[in-house]
Amino acid sequence: MLPLEGRSQAIFIVTTIFLGLSFIAVCLRCFVRIRLVKAFGWDDTFMVCAMLLNILFALCGITGALYGMGQRSDDLVKRGTMETAMFWWWLGQTSYVWTCALAKISIAFALLRLTVSKPHKLVLWAVIGVTCVVGLVFWFMLTLQCQPVKFFWQRVRLYGDPHADVSGTCMNLDNIIAIAYVYSVTATLCDLTLGLLPIALVWNLKMNIRTKGALAGILGMGCIASAAVIIRIPFLHDYKDHDFLYATANISIWSNVEAGLGIAAGSLVTLRPLFRWFRDPSSAGGSKSKTKRTGGSVPLSSVNGGRSASSGPQYWRPDLDREDQQVITTIHTSNGSATSRTSSQEDLNPTNGGTFFQGVNVQKTFYVSEDQTS
Repeated sequence: MLPLEGRSQAIFIVTTIFLGLSFIAVCLRCFVRIRLVKAFGWDDTFMVCAMLLNILFALCGITGALYGMGQRSDDLVKRGTMETAMFWWWLGQTSYVWTCALAKISIAFALLRLTVSKPHKLVLWAVIGVTCVVGLVFWFMLTLQCQPVKFFWQRVRLYGDPHADVSGTCMNLDNIIAIAYVYSVTATLCDLTLGLLPIALVWNLKMNIRTKGALAGILGMGCIASAAVIIRIPFLHDYKDHDFLYATANISIWSNVEAGLGIAAGSLVTLRPLFRWFRDPSSAGGSKSKTKRTGGSVPLSSVNGGRSASSGPQYWRPDLDREDQQVITTIHTSNGSATSRTSSQEDLNPTNGGTFFQGVNVQKTFYVSEDQTS
C-alpha cells in the first residue's frame, strides 16, 4: 500500500464520505419501512441492493486509492502496485453501473406506487426499461473490454517488461468512450424525468401551491445525482489517457458522488415518519389506535383499509402504506352554505344547488393512538 496523497487522497476522502452518507440514509429507511410503517416494498428492496453494491464500489475505490489510483503510472510501475490498482479500478467501475441503475429503479418503483395515471406509469416503466438496457450494455462493455478479462490489469506488466508472458486484446477505447457518453446522457435524462414527474403527480391534488411545491421537491430529490453525472461528462475522454489511473481520478470521484447522492436522496424521501416518531414515539406502527366519534363528525375508513386494490386510486403519501390502519380522516357535512376555509380544509365536492349535502370538506387528518399498559 502507498501513502495517500494528491488525487489518491481525494478519492479516499470523497468515497468514504458518500459511502457513510448513503449507508446511514438506507439504514434509516429500513428502520422506517420495517419498524414504523411496517411496509417493506420493492422500492426498498432495490435500494438495499443498490446499497450493497455501493459498499462494494466504495471498497474498490478506497482500496484502489491505497494501491495507487490517482497517482502517476511511472511511480506505480516502480513500486509494483499498478496491476493491483488497475484490478480495483476495473471491479469498481463494473459495480458502479448497477449501483446507480438499481437506485434509479428503486425511485421509479416508489413513484409507481403513487401514480394512478396510465401515461405517468408508462413514463416510469420506460425509465426502468431504458436504465436496464443501457446499463446492461455499458456493464458488458466495461467488464468484457479485454479478452481474457484479466488482461485489463495484467497488461501493465508490459510497461516494465515488454517481453512479459502476458497476451490478450482490448476493445477500441473510442467505443468505450462512445457508450460512456450514451450512458451518461441517458442517466441524466432518466434522473431529470424522475425529478420532474412528481410535479405532474401533485399538480391536481387539493392543496395550496406552497404545499405542492414542497411535496414535489421531496419526491423529486432522487434527481440530485444527475448533477454529478453532468459534471463527470467532460472527464470521459480521459479513458484514452496513457497515464490512466491518474487521469481517470475525476471519473472515479464523481462516480462515487453520483452513487452516494442517488441512494441518499432516494432514501430521504421515505423518512417523514421518522420525524413524527421522534416527536411522539407512541405513533409507531405497533401502537393500538382508537377512534372517537363526536357530533356530526364521520371518520372515513382508514386510507385504503377494507378496499380492494381496484376500488380506487392509491393514496398518494409516500410515507404511509395502503394497509396502514392508523390514519383517521374526519369529515363534516352540512346543509348550509360553505363556510370560509383555512389551509387545513379542502373541498372534495364544490357547492352546487340541487344536492342534499352542500359541502363536504376534510377538516383534519391525524393519528389517535393509545399505548397499551400492563
